[in-house]
Amino acid sequence: MPPPGGKRMKGVQIFRPFIYGTTARPFNDTDNPKPPGVPADHTHSWQVFVKGIEDTDIFYWLRRVQFKLHESIPNHLRTIDAESIMKENSGKKSPSQQQRAFVVSETGWGEFEITIKLYYDSRSGEKPQTLYHHLRLHPYGRTEAEKEAMRNGGEVIAWTYEEQLFNEPFEEFYHVLTTGAHDKGSKPPATAAASSKGGGSSGKGGKSTPQHQQPQQSASSEELVASGEVKERSAMIPLSNKPGQPFSRDTEALEIRRLREAGEKVHEMIREMNKSVKAKEAELAQLKAENAAAAVSSSATASTTTA
Repeated sequence: MPPPGGKRMKGVQIFRPFIYGTTARPFNDTDNPKPPGVPADHTHSWQVFVKGIEDTDIFYWLRRVQFKLHESIPNHLRTIDAESIMKENSGKKSPSQQQRAFVVSETGWGEFEITIKLYYDSRSGEKPQTLYHHLRLHPYGRTEAEKEAMRNGGEVIAWTYEEQLFNEPFEEFYHVLTTGAHDKGSKPPATAAASSKGGGSSGKGGKSTPQHQQPQQSASSEELVASGEVKERSAMIPLSNKPGQPFSRDTEALEIRRLREAGEKVHEMIREMNKSVKAKEAELAQLKAENAAAAVSSSATASTTTA
């Protein structure tokens, strides 16, 4: 792997949102029939994936993903390479036909933990990171209503929102991250397209050659408010949820409200517990005082009797 280009950007942190998880569907005779050759005991089709928020491009910073499935599954170690995906996409004219995620599709009957290993662009200088995700085939939730809603939806969705933080990135990789924000569906600027290829290796001996164009400004929150859409190659998060896209600023606000309400409930429980403890401490102190008074009275009575 070539050495990263340039010095580290001191005091700089850049994050990129992404989603990982699984989607499972039970086999049925209407909209998800069991394909020929699938073992008789397999009850579900499922996918495990890593993708960008609202299916935006993440191939410019994440170059490879390795999925470790249950050992009973043939070829249980699956590695998906961004370069291969982009080559396949180059022959597809319609953006809707292009693959935008690292995906493994399988069938099965049981739940298990999947190990997901992320490999970054070589220009980042970052070591691979490992995530763990539990494959869910059956409806779940905090309440019966949530389970029923998932059951009625026909899919068991177990997705996790995550943010990849690049702390003090190298100059060349900083340029990759901050150059080329553009509208979804439009072509990226030429410099951005070039920076996505080859992992940053060029020149003799495969050494990395930094590109010195001025980085473009990332899309701002004002632009998001105006358009309502996230941009490619940015850290934008959607304002509101859409079908198949459950993560947004609205989701964040709802989760913050839930956490605040839960915090208030915990504080109320602590206050009630403190009141109960104080009442019991007062009761204990009174009992001790009464016992001490009884002991003194008993001692005085004994002295009088002796005299």
